[in-house]
Amino acid sequence: MCDTLVTITDSGVLFAKNSDRDPNEAQLLEWHPATGTTFGVLISRPWWLWGAEMGTNEHGVTIGNEAVFTRRTKRAGGSLTGMDLLRSALEQAGDRYAAVQVIVSLLEEHGQGGSGSFEHPRFRYDNSFLVADREGAIVLETAGRSHATEEVTGARSISNGLTIAGFADKHADLLRGTVAECGVRRQRTTATARSARTVLDLMAGLRDHGDSDGISYRVVNGALSAPCAHAGGLLTSTQTTASWVADVTAMEHWATATSAPCTSVFKPVPVGPLPAPEPTDATNRVDDRFLWWRHERIHRSWVRDPAAFAAAAAEREELERRWVADRVAPSDAWAMAAAWEERTGRVGPDTDTRPVLVRRLWRRWDAAAGLGQVA
Repeated sequence: MCDTLVTITDSGVLFAKNSDRDPNEAQLLEWHPATGTTFGVLISRPWWLWGAEMGTNEHGVTIGNEAVFTRRTKRAGGSLTGMDLLRSALEQAGDRYAAVQVIVSLLEEHGQGGSGSFEHPRFRYDNSFLVADREGAIVLETAGRSHATEEVTGARSISNGLTIAGFADKHADLLRGTVAECGVRRQRTTATARSARTVLDLMAGLRDHGDSDGISYRVVNGALSAPCAHAGGLLTSTQTTASWVADVTAMEHWATATSAPCTSVFKPVPVGPLPAPEPTDATNRVDDRFLWWRHERIHRSWVRDPAAFAAAAAEREELERRWVADRVAPSDAWAMAAAWEERTGRVGPDTDTRPVLVRRLWRRWDAAAGLGQVA
C-alpha cells in the first residue's frame, strides 16, 4: 500500500510519495544515465524488481504509482507490473502527456498482472499513477487493460483506491479497498496536499501517524490507517520502505533511501550520479553495504519506543530545514545525514511500547532478515 500526492501552487508543482512494501524488502535509490534510446532516470526500486516505485528523469517527469484493487485484477492477462510501466515511462517520455501515453500503450498491448511481492508471489494488483512534470500533473487509473485519466487542478492524492468518477464506480473492489483503508489515508494526504506550500510540509505529511500521539496499531492491518505505515497486522504486513518529495518545477528532489520516514532523514538528491552510490545486489537479508539495511537497525529500535528518539527527530528536522533553506549541496547533506545516522544508532530504548502481537511479528521478520532479535 502507498500514498502519492501532488499540489499545484502559484510557485510550481510539489510531489510526494511513501512506498509501502513488505518489511524486509530493501529499496534502492539509483541513477541510470541516458543511453541511445532512454533518458537518464533517478529511481527508487525494490531490490528484486527492474521497475520503480517512484522516480524522475532528466526532463523533470516525476511519477509515483499505487496498487489499486479492482474487479479485474485477477483477469488482467499480462505480466507487467506498475513499476515496470513507471520506469518505462520515465525512460521514454519528455513530459507528462507522453508519459501517460507510454503507460497506456504498454498496458493495452501487454496487459498487467505481474507479481507484486517477492515474499508473496501470488499477490496481484492493478495500478494507478500520479504523473507530473514541471507544469502540471495527471492522474492515470487502470483496471486490467482499461484506463482513465484526469488532469490535476489544485491538489490531489491517490492512496490505493480508484478516484476518477465513473471509472471507480465501474471497476473498484470496495472490500479490498476497505481493508487497505485507502479512503482514510486519502483524506489525510489530500489535506496535506491542499495545505502544502514547501517540500518541508510534504515531509511532515509523509510522517503523519494519524490522530494519535504515537503509532497506532490494529490487529487486522497494523498501522495502515495513516500515511506513515508500520507493519504489525495479521492480514496485511505493509511497511513504508522508502519516501520521496520533490519540487518538480525546480527539479529539486529529496529521498530517504530508507524505510519509515518518521525514523529517517530526507536528503537532497541530484538528478544525476548520487553522492553515495551503492551496489545493485541487495536482497531481503541484512547487508551493511547498503544504507537501507544499516538504517533498519535504527528503524526497528526507534519504533519500540519513539519517545526515546525525540532529540534525534528534532535534530533531523533542523537539518532538513537548513538543507532546504540554504540549498546545501547533496554531497554535503549526505555526509551530515550519515553522521546523524551514526549518532542516532547509539540510542537504545529500554522499553517496548508496542502491542504483544506486533512484537511477535517483528521478531519473525527480524529472524527472516538475519537481524536476530532487534525488535
